[in-house]
Amino acid sequence: RIYRRSKNSYNLLWMLFFIVFGIGFFVGGLGHFLYNYLGIAGKYGAWYIGILSSFLLELAMVSQLYKHKFLLEKIVFLKAILSLMLLTFLVVSTDLSSAPLKGLVIPTINSFIGLLFGLAYLGYQFTKTKSKGFRYLYWSILVLLPTVLFQGMKINFHPWLDRNDVSHILIIITLILYFISLRKVQRVVV
Repeated sequence: RIYRRSKNSYNLLWMLFFIVFGIGFFVGGLGHFLYNYLGIAGKYGAWYIGILSSFLLELAMVSQLYKHKFLLEKIVFLKAILSLMLLTFLVVSTDLSSAPLKGLVIPTINSFIGLLFGLAYLGYQFTKTKSKGFRYLYWSILVLLPTVLFQGMKINFHPWLDRNDVSHILIIITLILYFISLRKVQRVVV
């Protein structure tokens, strides 16, 4: 409904982000569900889709720039291509079945750089220059930061609520903050 009201690239790219991210969540869930049948190969799809969803989010944020927009779009595109190539090289050249976390390194670094630039930096700049509604984007980074701590230090609260569950809950809260921001800024984006 947001896109129908204001047909601009910002809202279109965010809509595509939510669709692609949802597909990635579903594919990742299938990869976990079918792990005994597919092995580590069942997780590849979600890793690639994660890079694509980061790409769409970064493009959406860069679409609001006036200066250096073309250059930053090219940089975002090259970063995504480089990440996809590195992930493909890693998948082809490394036995990830013994250490599956190695496969997450490239999508995680790609997302970290993209979210830090797109949501934290640009979100903060747009809060000052466009609308206070952009503040939810950099708040979402603060919500997502504990995920790094939980995953890095392997902190598990309970056998039924481990670090992966907490990370997924924080990701869902982050998605809600993205949506709140979209609702707040839909009249000021171009």
